[in-house]
Amino acid sequence: MAKVAIVAIGGNSLIKDKDHQTVPDQFAATRETCVHIADMIEQGWEVVITHGNGPQVGFILLRSELASHVLHTVPLDSCGADTQGAIGYMIQQSLGNEFQKRDIQKPIVTVVTQVVVDKGDPAFENPTKPIGPFYNETRAKKYSDEEGWHIMDDAGRGWRRVVPSPIPIRIVEQEAIKALIDQGFVVIGVGGGGIPVVEEDGSLRGVEAVIDKDYASGLLATGINADLFLISTAVERVALNYGKPNQVDLDRMTLSEAKNYLQEGHFPPGSMGPKIKAVIKFLEEGGKEALITSPENLARALRGETGTRITPH
Repeated sequence: MAKVAIVAIGGNSLIKDKDHQTVPDQFAATRETCVHIADMIEQGWEVVITHGNGPQVGFILLRSELASHVLHTVPLDSCGADTQGAIGYMIQQSLGNEFQKRDIQKPIVTVVTQVVVDKGDPAFENPTKPIGPFYNETRAKKYSDEEGWHIMDDAGRGWRRVVPSPIPIRIVEQEAIKALIDQGFVVIGVGGGGIPVVEEDGSLRGVEAVIDKDYASGLLATGINADLFLISTAVERVALNYGKPNQVDLDRMTLSEAKNYLQEGHFPPGSMGPKIKAVIKFLEEGGKEALITSPENLARALRGETGTRITPH
């Protein structure tokens, strides 16, 4: 039976830099990434693709704000749904065209995915995740007073809205995703960490929050019993003392080593930290193996030639 991998692609797989943010630019970046995912599928893997959506949600929020004098604004959960559709379309088309070139007969589908969070999660009392554009202090305070936004100075670059980032509990469409994989589909799901929803009296309701993509991807990997949790990011391998003269690139890590390195501060919260935490949770809950590498090195990493492989022991 074919092995199943969750492939979590990072923002650099969609937007290379601030000079390449347009939809055609995003398509070009997506096409590159899909070449590497097609390589993986040719090796015999069944694949679920998850992705980030931070910049794209920011664009929708900015458009929404600029047009607010003529049109209704867009709530954050709807922004998540919009980006799942738009990014899913880019991946479906790019990967489908790559399959056509290689004569791979495999259907591809995007599942708009809701992810349940606990409405009592402490994150709702302490919003920390910056979203949307930068504002000057006067404009930021205005939004705080009129819209009830939480506002924070973002590293001296300006003021931004911050929203809660609660821990994902359950993926609503998990069984649908599993059924599609079993039928041979390539599935794109849990985009942007999923649309955050809370349960109230048996019903779901969207909330203004952002779920970490890697946590949600790890939760899905556990839920569908994936053989591999693969995180595609900006670096070829995970490193200790990253960016310092004594940097050490890691080929392998055990679960206990990953925990120790995290505790020692090698993986900062704003970069590698959430990825390592997601991997730790996946392995603690019975996951077999995780792999972290850059998009262009996916196939090589799967052959054991590069990347950082993390295992329970």
